[in-house]
Amino acid sequence: MSAPRRSGVPRGSVWDTPRTPGSPGAWDREPEPTALATGASGRAGAVAPPRRGPADPVRALMHRHRELCERAVDPLEIAAGLEAHGVTDRTAARFRHRDVFTLAEELYARVPRVGDSAGPAPAREDSPRARWVAYALLPGVACVATVAGLELAGGRGRLAIGLTGTLVVAVALALCLRHGPLRAEGRTAPAARLWVCWLLGYAVFGDGLLRQVVAGGPDGPWAMETTTLVALAAALAPAAWCAHLLAVHARRKLAASRGTEEFGAAARPLLLGVTGLFVGLLLCLQTAVASVTGGSGRAGLAAGVALGALLFLARLLTVHGFHRPASAGLAAAAALQAAALSAVLASRLPGCGFVASPVEYLLDAGGAEAVPAVACTVAALALLAHATAALSRASAHAGRTGAADRHKAQAPPEPH
Repeated sequence: MSAPRRSGVPRGSVWDTPRTPGSPGAWDREPEPTALATGASGRAGAVAPPRRGPADPVRALMHRHRELCERAVDPLEIAAGLEAHGVTDRTAARFRHRDVFTLAEELYARVPRVGDSAGPAPAREDSPRARWVAYALLPGVACVATVAGLELAGGRGRLAIGLTGTLVVAVALALCLRHGPLRAEGRTAPAARLWVCWLLGYAVFGDGLLRQVVAGGPDGPWAMETTTLVALAAALAPAAWCAHLLAVHARRKLAASRGTEEFGAAARPLLLGVTGLFVGLLLCLQTAVASVTGGSGRAGLAAGVALGALLFLARLLTVHGFHRPASAGLAAAAALQAAALSAVLASRLPGCGFVASPVEYLLDAGGAEAVPAVACTVAALALLAHATAALSRASAHAGRTGAADRHKAQAPPEPH
């Protein structure tokens, strides 16, 4: 990143009294009154009108965001925090800077950091650690072992294996989401867990239940489908790797960008590419698991891939601090699935047969798997559109400090 932009004021004038590198003007000193004592005709003694505003335009911004500047480990986190408070490149021009990044560099140079005497901050690590890679592999291994045990066991042993396997998978999933690139540091919306449980439960039991409801039931237990669940558990490792890939490359593009617009233009295709990569890997896993378990056809593959893409985008948004849109996307998919079941039941009322017409059309086109496929695809596309805008902002990739500052920010945006 380039050095902070210096002011165009000629050196040696009364305006040029910098006290730190690259600061355009004095911090606290004002030009002497005699230096301004010239009138319109150049006669000495005519006092000029009082000047509005300080000699240093950055000083007020520096004091307002002093806590952010003191705790930042590099200028990028200051730039992200300023953007979270509404400071744009247009606003930075009012402070004699071409963009937010150069303004953040001056603030970083002028404000001493907390704990500077303890030495430089440790460098960020870009290579994945073996620990979170192992945690990401655990849910898939546990889920495969549980499904294999269910196929081999019978009677009460089947129930015991199912309960034990569910507990082990839940613990492995919690470890995976608390370490590595998928860690959200407590920013998950409370309702999001409920929607995820519904979506995973529907992936296992929903298609069988819908078939029985359409046939006039439900009558007794319905079929259980484990292909999607196993594929999603195995896809946690690719999801963690893709999230790590996005974070590393976004950070590098943020360091190399010369403005927020340039970074946004580079971050959008990066997000789309990482999402496409994950969807491709998930499709391969889904196909492999279906070939072993004898799972459903194309509609079932589409439903599993759509659900995986929805969960991946929701987790990305949550990790980067946008937990409310993520929860809303999950809730929308769950609502569409519940609406399909409710519509079939409501069509049994006199004169309400038309309510189930969209569901019947989907059943005729692709079977029961078409309902979750459409619901999750619509929600995933909506989250992708939102993530393309939200994750192309510098404040979304500032690390823990930038994310915490974005959540604590309550002040109104800076004037544009």
